[in-house]
Amino acid sequence: MDTSIFRKIRNGYLPNNTEILDLLRISNYDDLALLAGTAFAIRKAYGKTVKLTSTIHLTNQCRITPKCKYCGFAAGTSPSGYFHPFFKTDEEIASAAAAIEDAGIPRVSCSGAYGYGGVQAVNAARIVKENTSLELLVNVGSDLTREAVASLARYGTETVCCNLETTNKALFHALKPGETLHQRIHTCEMVTKQGLELSSGLLIGIGESYEDRIRHLEYLRSFGTLGEIPIMGFNPYPGTPMEHHPACSVQEQVKTIAVTRILFPEIRITVPTPTIGPENLKYPLLAGADNVATVIPGNYPLPVQGVGSPAYATRDAVLEVIRSLGLIPQSVPDLCSLKKCVSSVP
Repeated sequence: MDTSIFRKIRNGYLPNNTEILDLLRISNYDDLALLAGTAFAIRKAYGKTVKLTSTIHLTNQCRITPKCKYCGFAAGTSPSGYFHPFFKTDEEIASAAAAIEDAGIPRVSCSGAYGYGGVQAVNAARIVKENTSLELLVNVGSDLTREAVASLARYGTETVCCNLETTNKALFHALKPGETLHQRIHTCEMVTKQGLELSSGLLIGIGESYEDRIRHLEYLRSFGTLGEIPIMGFNPYPGTPMEHHPACSVQEQVKTIAVTRILFPEIRITVPTPTIGPENLKYPLLAGADNVATVIPGNYPLPVQGVGSPAYATRDAVLEVIRSLGLIPQSVPDLCSLKKCVSSVP
């Protein structure tokens, strides 16, 4: 391809849709390296800090019927996922949040299955905010009422995630027959109207086209409080209708992350360790991602199955990768120091 596009992008040029399509079609290593390097340079211009986000899975008892065809999170969907039903107690949520904070991880995602009108999310927000200083992201998809969103705001929730996953309506309804794209869009609009930061991203490798990805990224601009875009690569779960669908390659994830960084220079781009594979974490970071999700501390008190893949990354492994790239992991050392000071006061 014409490599002058990379020089123009570094000089502030915003590529048009035809040029973005060419970037997504890159197939050789040299061009991929140029694309990632260009996105990484843009990302470094806004700082070198990488946010870490841990997770608390609230419940896998999903009331969507029929289930999403790729889901390995909901009870009974996959022997490799959370097969047996659970609903975390208040004590378990508080214990997990405390372990995350004690590990110096600054942010937690509280996520859970659909069917509760946001009650599970609001309860988790109350527990996290009353007991820790963690930044909080809540993700229960479209399972939120207007009242629940307002309650999340009152408790100080920083971010609400509702991934559209794809804006290709036919594909969405084929893969998620128990839900509608309209429901997800409506939830994103409620979050935006409440003034909360919105996280909404793409699930790639599920049968969408490159044009679909471009239209999806364009559509996200319509949400005024959009502050975070997760890029999630599909991984098949055994026992689900999509168990034989091929996994999304690391290359496709890296290209999409890099293009997203070019189009959204200042936004937070999230890569979940289960979807990229913990062993591949350096590649999305070198392509412009600046938030690593599903980072689990060594002292975590609950069993974890990653969402998108059973695998996940530990805090120490993630820190090692971030520092090896000359980047700076965000942590909460001041909080840890404060706890020590308080405990030493007679």
